[in-house]
Amino acid sequence: MSAAPDVSVVVAVYNTMPYLTECLNSLVKQTIGRERLEIVAVDDGSTDDSGRELDRFAALYPDTVKVIHQPNSGGPAAPSNRALDVATGRYVYFIGSDDYLGEEALERMVKYADKHDSDVVVGKMVGTNGRYVHQELFQHGNREVALDEPGVPYTLANTKLFRREMVEKHRLRFPEHMAVGSDQPFTIEALVRARKISVVANYTCYYAVKRGDNSNITYRADHLSRLECTAEMMGSAAALIEAGPQRDALLRRHFTWELAKLVQDDFPGLDRELQRRICAGIAELADAYFTDGIRDAMDVKRRVRIALAQAGAVDELVEMISSEAENGVMFLVEDDRAFARYPGFRDPRLGLPDRLFEVLPGGSVAAQLAPGTRLLASDWEQEGDGLTYTVSVRVPVLGGLDGVSLRLANGAMPKSADKPGARKLKSGAKLPETVGEQVVKPAEDGASGVLHARIPLEYVTAKRGVRLYVTLVGTTYEIPVRGTDLPMPLARQWGREGDPYRASALVNDKGRVVIDTAQMHPPKRALILRALAAPPRKLKSLAGRVRAVGVRKLKSAGFKKPTGSKRK
Repeated sequence: MSAAPDVSVVVAVYNTMPYLTECLNSLVKQTIGRERLEIVAVDDGSTDDSGRELDRFAALYPDTVKVIHQPNSGGPAAPSNRALDVATGRYVYFIGSDDYLGEEALERMVKYADKHDSDVVVGKMVGTNGRYVHQELFQHGNREVALDEPGVPYTLANTKLFRREMVEKHRLRFPEHMAVGSDQPFTIEALVRARKISVVANYTCYYAVKRGDNSNITYRADHLSRLECTAEMMGSAAALIEAGPQRDALLRRHFTWELAKLVQDDFPGLDRELQRRICAGIAELADAYFTDGIRDAMDVKRRVRIALAQAGAVDELVEMISSEAENGVMFLVEDDRAFARYPGFRDPRLGLPDRLFEVLPGGSVAAQLAPGTRLLASDWEQEGDGLTYTVSVRVPVLGGLDGVSLRLANGAMPKSADKPGARKLKSGAKLPETVGEQVVKPAEDGASGVLHARIPLEYVTAKRGVRLYVTLVGTTYEIPVRGTDLPMPLARQWGREGDPYRASALVNDKGRVVIDTAQMHPPKRALILRALAAPPRKLKSLAGRVRAVGVRKLKSAGFKKPTGSKRK
């Protein structure tokens, strides 16, 4: 290659077959052209076929692919630094050797950097095979962004285009002693030093792959290694950015992401000494950086977990994590404020302020409300031609029960509600009509609320979900009532003489209670007309539904096929 390439792509490789092949193919097929491209791949002592695969590509594309073999260093930092030392492109781009690029990725990013004089370009990334990639940064099109813009702190991987002149001017390199997260100090400093940071969001540049065996290095690191590396990430950021809103915006990511992951569902099962060491490490970082601005911007669950760790309240933290997964959270409403009653709330031994437990505007507690909403009993009440659905539901709220109601809702919940088990509704959302009688009062044990409802059923053919609606701090949540492993009342026939309806209380495949009502004998004339208008292939099934009244017979009786019908 005679002239300097436009971009050098750095690939740190350790045992990533067969994913490595797709990665390399996505690079040599880039529309930017191999004459403008340099691939520097460093084999970090692979013990599978990765080294041989790199050599195969170097033989196929000798003017484009450079391969360096070295003994294993224990992480991606050393091979990335080795590649930087030999890279010659105007820009440098880093890719994980188990990931791959969209074919126009490099062309688009280089073009954008040249046109806008950008020092860093972030190309749109998506996850594959269940890999999570934060998407907020890519929701608003191609543009320039600041370090503290929402979304930027959640894209601190090195999988970006960097102007190599800036990298060498500030001698940016990866800390080789970090077991995980070594790209963050590099990326953070590059973002701080950059004159302009740009986003290419209108094209998927990068596909991040989660390996089938979860063997990506991020998934292998133990708790203390991750804690140590997070401390270094936060320390390097704090050294570059003075205290204030910009630093808070960046470090909030580490509290809500890296540190919160250390006190997740597996924490109660850890060795007691390890639990104490994790809490002590979190406490040290919280004492240094956990400002009021960071606290108030976090969701209440993570905020309380960090605060309990900071207070050394290991027992309360274990109880919080264990009980929330099974029972959800109870919320206390006082005047216009709502508080999550996690362990430690108003505990005089800990002295934690109420503000830590407060549900603040803008956040969501859908995932906390859902497990605490439980079906207690359900039945039918039949009188004359009428049928009433009676139901009692445990409500995860104390006080403020006037903001609670039960309704039958048409339509399925969106898929986004599947994981939290509920959803936060937009302001002004239209709710289903409230019908019948509803009484909400505290449970006998005083630990929750109970809603008793009597809902008269209409003469309609419909499937409607049984939903609880709870309003906290001006926000309404829709919570499907679950009925898994609970007895449902038997189907019931009701209605006017000669026009009976059937009512069933069902549990759907997502465990949610649905009331299904339908006319038992729909008018035959409607089916007859549908049969006459239907394509021939459907006539047999429709004729069966009108109980063997054949289409020929219907025609001879004077029914005519509606005009406008077409045979297919």
